[in-house]
Amino acid sequence: MRRYLSVVILLAAMALLAFSQFGCAAPQNTNTSTTSVATPEPTPDKAAIEAELIKIENDWPRIIKERDGAAVRRIEADDVFLVYPDGQTGGKDQDVKDIEAGALSADSWEIADLKVNVLDKDAAVVSLRNTVKNGKYKMADGKTNDISGQYRSVDTFVRRNGQWQLVSSGTVKIQAPTASASPTPKASPSPGATPAAKQPPPPKPSPAAKASPAMKPMSMPTKSP
Repeated sequence: MRRYLSVVILLAAMALLAFSQFGCAAPQNTNTSTTSVATPEPTPDKAAIEAELIKIENDWPRIIKERDGAAVRRIEADDVFLVYPDGQTGGKDQDVKDIEAGALSADSWEIADLKVNVLDKDAAVVSLRNTVKNGKYKMADGKTNDISGQYRSVDTFVRRNGQWQLVSSGTVKIQAPTASASPTPKASPSPGATPAAKQPPPPKPSPAAKASPAMKPMSMPTKSP
């Protein structure tokens, strides 16, 4: 009988010990996974980007006139890719050399139809129409090419280290340029007057204008890339 009671007491003690160690333990939260929420990209300030790029494009006539090579070094990226109207390609070094040497000149250099397409806060594409009056490009051999006319350019800009830079530009010559002035209205003939011989219309005034960087040495077959 004593032996039986001892066994019962021992089993009860073991059960109590097990309960105290495992039964009363606080439940553990095994779910350690966390859900990451992507931070939305900030909305680009399109008005500010447009204003800055328009300012850069409109500065090219001054850069050419004043031979401001430092501005070209700042605006054009080191890896800029330029396509000229004659199909040749060029880069930053040639542009800086042309500007500082005064290889480009014109009586008038203007921009029209300038539009900025903002892709995101660090990228944009600018399209514009360039018109050049009495434009000249002096080549390395001393010969001069006439670069007068109207051109369509597409410039791609990216923002690097807070600075907008031109990374690519392509220009083509407009084969049927728009007139820069409205035609002169014809005078009504007096009643009973004998019709005069038909005269040819007056010549249209020469177009005026500016250029994007890619149109500058537009007709230079000896130009190195």
